[in-house]
Amino acid sequence: MSKVLVSASHFDTLCQDAWKLFEDNGIDVVFDPAKEFPAYTTEEIENHPDREDIVAALIGMDDFRDERKYQALPNLKAVAKFGVGVDNIDGELAKKYGVKALNAPGQNSNAVAELTVAMILDLLRHVMPLHKDMEKGLWTRFIGSEIKGKTVGLLGFGAIARLVAKKLQCFNVEVIAFDLYPNEQAAKEIGVRMTTQEEVITKSDIVSIHIPATPETHHLFNKETIASMKDGAYLINPARGALVDLDAVAEALTSGKLAGAAMDAFEVEPLPLDSPILKCENIVLTPHTGAETKESYYNVSMTTARDIIKVIKGEEPEHCVNK
Repeated sequence: MSKVLVSASHFDTLCQDAWKLFEDNGIDVVFDPAKEFPAYTTEEIENHPDREDIVAALIGMDDFRDERKYQALPNLKAVAKFGVGVDNIDGELAKKYGVKALNAPGQNSNAVAELTVAMILDLLRHVMPLHKDMEKGLWTRFIGSEIKGKTVGLLGFGAIARLVAKKLQCFNVEVIAFDLYPNEQAAKEIGVRMTTQEEVITKSDIVSIHIPATPETHHLFNKETIASMKDGAYLINPARGALVDLDAVAEALTSGKLAGAAMDAFEVEPLPLDSPILKCENIVLTPHTGAETKESYYNVSMTTARDIIKVIKGEEPEHCVNK
């Protein structure tokens, strides 16, 4: 029987419809709920008892940039990311072995967009710090800021950023955005002004990052970039950890250059306990939880399952990133 190796977390509890879809199409699901961290090392793949039967892998944070994994799975036809970002899949290497690299664009966009807005509001009003103070019996009178009248800059204007912009419209803010391939029509429809990357970074009261991690964007937000931001600006990163020099952010928070920052992704995950950012007070940190909603899990699992089944049947998948 053809088998799909699943290392996306909660697949047994939140993705039962996708599991059934695989089984209805004669594909056995290989999922180990006992794994402490749902990612397979190269050595685990090489020694997996089902490796000869595995025709697809549905992965979370597994590193499929290692050629040995493809060599260890001789019948692999598809590797699908349980989400959007495929920086942990080498598309060209997969193509070399006849493997289609798949993802699920747009399926968790709303979840990430909602978290982004929540982070902004939390930073401006210190919701969680005030809650923690009350747990200690303190009655802190913090003077926050309103989002109304602020300029929010979106770095990137893909599906997530566009949803963020739509959700912010009711707050009476000015939204500006930069994208390498700007969708001027979409921007016009939701009242967003497309501009340069420089203006987004230097003129925004709140900068929210929505671009992929590439060699060109590595540590895009470093000491120099942050120094060019407005004094007292806020930085939001619900995208990829590699986009931000976290130590530079910590320094800017400590000095007061940044009034606050929110991060949902980190270069090293889990975030080390000795990270300087953890000593800052004006931050919101979440453990890469942007896409963690019941609705998102359903949407992503069904989208990836359908495409994997198409590939196994010799059909063209809807979302392939290495055509």
